[in-house]
Amino acid sequence: MIIVREVAQLRKIIAERRQLGTSGTKKVHGSTSLQHKVGFVPTMGYLHEGHASLMHKAREMADTVVLSIFVNPIQFGPNEDLDSYPRDEARDLEVARREGVDIVFLPTVAEMYPQPTQTKIRVSALTDRLCGASRPGHFDGVTTVVAKLFNMIGPDLAFFGMKDAQQVAVLQQMVTDLNMNVIIVPCPIVREADGLALSSRNVYLSAEQREQALVLSQSLRKVQEVSEDIVTNTITIRQLHQMVESTITSSPLADIDYIEILTFPGLEPLLPEQRLCDVQEDVIVALAVKFGNTRLIDNIRIQKAEVLSHV
Repeated sequence: MIIVREVAQLRKIIAERRQLGTSGTKKVHGSTSLQHKVGFVPTMGYLHEGHASLMHKAREMADTVVLSIFVNPIQFGPNEDLDSYPRDEARDLEVARREGVDIVFLPTVAEMYPQPTQTKIRVSALTDRLCGASRPGHFDGVTTVVAKLFNMIGPDLAFFGMKDAQQVAVLQQMVTDLNMNVIIVPCPIVREADGLALSSRNVYLSAEQREQALVLSQSLRKVQEVSEDIVTNTITIRQLHQMVESTITSSPLADIDYIEILTFPGLEPLLPEQRLCDVQEDVIVALAVKFGNTRLIDNIRIQKAEVLSHV
């Protein structure tokens, strides 16, 4: 495993690996390719099994796997947890080594932003809801740093977890609109045995907060149950919202930022009286809830469009 801290060295190593060619064929979206594929997993470090699942998927689909670890300052607001965001480089490198990563890119802020950036990429509309509404400027920072990393690495495939479904939708829109030559590969949410979605921020939770945070996955499990039941999926969007809200508010420590039920990936709102069974697009139920100072996100995607296409 090669550890790289400078952009010039990163580009040189990736170019050399491409020139050496592939050691075998890889299946990419169902087709076999002889081209040397570069898979990229961007992270902010403090890696957990959710990140490991992205690396594992990249290892399956790509010849060279690049992992970046960079806590991106321009996606944090003035009162957010940039300075206290958990970091553990030695532990992260051990996880990367275990998962068969080829190259780890560990740049400093000065390497990524040698001067204050005057150029940002903004995806409109999709960023007006969910985390984009409560964290102004956040997604401008995400799209800008991801675009920079894409330019530095030139990946064929980029792997992102569906825990931040809005991020997946926004980055897919950016790639499509700007004709970037990379495929976004969404990967399933990874959870603890008790249902809590894995997050680097879980380390901030006290024992009591962590126990009460289970109401998030419990509420989403109820959504899954009613969406699969032929009788109960006549529930309206308003009733679905009320069901999720009542489950979350059963926790005295839960401070709801948002509960939204939207189409996916368009993130368009659904009418309150619309029945879930009548929606033909995929639906996402997305949550952001604070427990103390720790803000957790979670979601469930109800795949309506895919089911209908097989009927």
